[in-house]
Amino acid sequence: MSQELSTETPPHAPKLVKPNRELSWQIASSLVVSFKYAWAGLSYAFQTQRNFRIHLFVGLVAIALSIFLKLSAVEIAIIGLTTGAVLTMELLNTAIESVVDLTVKQNYHDLARIAKDCAAGAVLVSAMASLLVAGSLLLPPLLELIQTTLAQHS
Repeated sequence: MSQELSTETPPHAPKLVKPNRELSWQIASSLVVSFKYAWAGLSYAFQTQRNFRIHLFVGLVAIALSIFLKLSAVEIAIIGLTTGAVLTMELLNTAIESVVDLTVKQNYHDLARIAKDCAAGAVLVSAMASLLVAGSLLLPPLLELIQTTLAQHS
């Protein structure tokens, strides 16, 4: 199994290093700067990671559906937390992949593959758990709504 590394930056990709970020490894000078860096990471993931956008969309649909179905506040919070866990795993996966690519450059290494595969596996586990949670909370009231609607039209 070969590890593919992209050698070119896509033309639509955001600039990775912005002016005044050369010293970003230092502790942020204020809380506002910390949030600015965090927002930059979220923005980067949204712009460059297809799966992050997919998970965000599916999570928002699940939350909207839970509100529409009038789930309890705790159930809505649980769906929100599991969605947040999946998005967090996607962010960590992106960070790990970036550090691995930076470290190995264009060379293949089994440990790099393992790191990237395990990070992707963590996303998969969290996504499957989130799907199980959302399904168990959303399906019963959704099926009841469908049955009620069909019964009214019969």
